[in-house]
Amino acid sequence: MSIDILHLSRIVRSPLIDHAGDRIGRVEDVVARLVDSTHPPVVGLVVRFSGRDLFVPARKIASFEEGVVRFSGQRVDLRRFERREGELLLAKDLLARHLINLVGGRLVRASDILLAHSGASFEVVAVDTARRAMLRRIFRVQPSAHSSTSVVDFASIAPFFSHVPTSKLRIPYRQLAKLHPAQIADLVEAASHEEGEEIIHAVAEDVELEADVFEELDTEHQVEFLTSRSNPDAARLLERMAPDDAADLITEVVQERRLAILELLPEPQQHKVRSLLSYNPETAGGIMTPDFVSVGSDATVAQAIEAVRASSAPTEAHNAVYLLDDDGRLAGCVTLAMLVRAEPTDRLSEVARVEPAHVHPNWDLNRTARKMSDFNLTVVPVVEEDHGLLVGVVTIDDLIELLLPQGWRRDFGMAAVEE
Repeated sequence: MSIDILHLSRIVRSPLIDHAGDRIGRVEDVVARLVDSTHPPVVGLVVRFSGRDLFVPARKIASFEEGVVRFSGQRVDLRRFERREGELLLAKDLLARHLINLVGGRLVRASDILLAHSGASFEVVAVDTARRAMLRRIFRVQPSAHSSTSVVDFASIAPFFSHVPTSKLRIPYRQLAKLHPAQIADLVEAASHEEGEEIIHAVAEDVELEADVFEELDTEHQVEFLTSRSNPDAARLLERMAPDDAADLITEVVQERRLAILELLPEPQQHKVRSLLSYNPETAGGIMTPDFVSVGSDATVAQAIEAVRASSAPTEAHNAVYLLDDDGRLAGCVTLAMLVRAEPTDRLSEVARVEPAHVHPNWDLNRTARKMSDFNLTVVPVVEEDHGLLVGVVTIDDLIELLLPQGWRRDFGMAAVEE
């Protein structure tokens, strides 16, 4: 059985004619039903007839020809069209609107929609994002026969539903969860406020992922989406964020809400955030995380590896394990690579660097970066200058993010709509 590829732009606004060639009405839209299949089936057309919109089932469509749609039924149901839950109006809901391309995690704009027609079956198979497709839709130019790299399989597309009236549909969490939190944050930053809210609402099914996405957002968007939340909801979000990110965000909240939100945090997180707030945000102390992996000076390699397994510190902080004396002072450092190469029964004191490179809380970012660069470090311990206590670590990702120019994601097209 042959399969015809139809362009939505060639269907919408076409006349619907009967078997005798008489005009019944004009096609206003194509209705598809969202189901678990990757290519939603087309269930019918919305047809304008005598000033009202009617529904014509797909089974009553005989064919799509040049500029016309043929009706195969004996009569048209004159009841007004009413959208049902789970239905998409392809032209109204998708054309010229933002969609999420889940391959690479970028926003795209739908310039045209491609349908597959096989016998009496229709389904949505792809989206054309090229600007020429938009011009073709506006001026109703015949589509080119040449293939286009701008055509995206609909299986990789997630539409927004915030603009669909009374819709209970939402972006599938399981699809978004396949993206990295930074990619989801880029989507939020490139989207409108309503679209961004829809993405945040979708990932909220996983509270840990929601916190990870918030950590990746720029300050402007963090504040934008936190403002609409109650103090308890804001505190629940900050509770799951890394302490350094939570401290940075709470300083951006309006003054009258800061203390109330801070006091709602659980004691361990509240203590860490309050401690970080005592440092200048443009110093090593201000960007460090107080969560790291440490063991006693007499520990073995096996005990250090077990400490890494059990640690809730950020993944980036797991690249090194620190040896502390009985007073909490830094006594040595061993990298994860060194642990893997050593024997499980070896004493860390025999493997570790006993005078590891470190920085102090009051060091500025550039001085901290030079130290990490000179010693080829991805994580560096932050040690109090007076007492030698290990108070946190600076990870390379946090440092780079602050050293990059503000708005770099936009400047380099990381938070833009893919045309």
